[in-house]
Amino acid sequence: MSDALGRARRLLERAERVLFITGAGLSADSGLPTYRGLVGLYNGLTDEGIPIEAALSGSMLRQRPEVCWRYLAQLGRACAAAAPNAAHQAIADFGRRELGSWVLTQNIDGFHRRSGFPPERLIEIHGQLEPLACMACALPVADAGACLAGPLPPRCPNCGGILRPPVVLFEEALPGAELLRLHAAVDQGFDLVIAVGTTAAFAYIQEPVGRTLAQGGDLVEINPDRSALSGLATVQVRKRAVDVLPWLLSHIGG
Repeated sequence: MSDALGRARRLLERAERVLFITGAGLSADSGLPTYRGLVGLYNGLTDEGIPIEAALSGSMLRQRPEVCWRYLAQLGRACAAAAPNAAHQAIADFGRRELGSWVLTQNIDGFHRRSGFPPERLIEIHGQLEPLACMACALPVADAGACLAGPLPPRCPNCGGILRPPVVLFEEALPGAELLRLHAAVDQGFDLVIAVGTTAAFAYIQEPVGRTLAQGGDLVEINPDRSALSGLATVQVRKRAVDVLPWLLSHIGG
């Protein structure tokens, strides 16, 4: 056991309220590449000669849905072919034992839900890839897999409108309801934030970290690489989440 892991374990043992902030690095060991690596999808330009941020934008979905759905489908198939890993499961098991624990995730793979983290304390700030719903008549369509296997863009069986997942695309605002849940949870205060596999480039991540530290709490960062949070961390663990979290979270609480 490294000194950093031991210090992180001691912080966790005395914390009553814990916020996990998770990014793409957590799901890398499930076979999902991080943001810039999805089967080369984010490397340079798309086949249409445009940045991926433009292809996966709300305006592209409205104006050229076949282009947006080409890359939404790649994301969907990658997530469907993968599964939660031991780090997701460790967080979920901890969450069921510890009622003061929350997860704020940037990931859209749904792995926290699939591993069983309590949904009332799970904030999926970028949404998720299912269920699909019609943009015209709002009819929900549960079988996203069948839609991905058919012609793109998928269409509503009721009115023929374009379907979309409840995910936040580029240019779109974060969901107001999830932001309110996040603010309410942060207002209650956290003793410890554990940031896992995130570059932490966004204000909605930096704010709960900053407030926790300002109130005397601590930050543990688990990430092989440096991030925007590294200089603030009480403890930095430069390892992969799957190699750390199962040990770190086991046998605490209950």
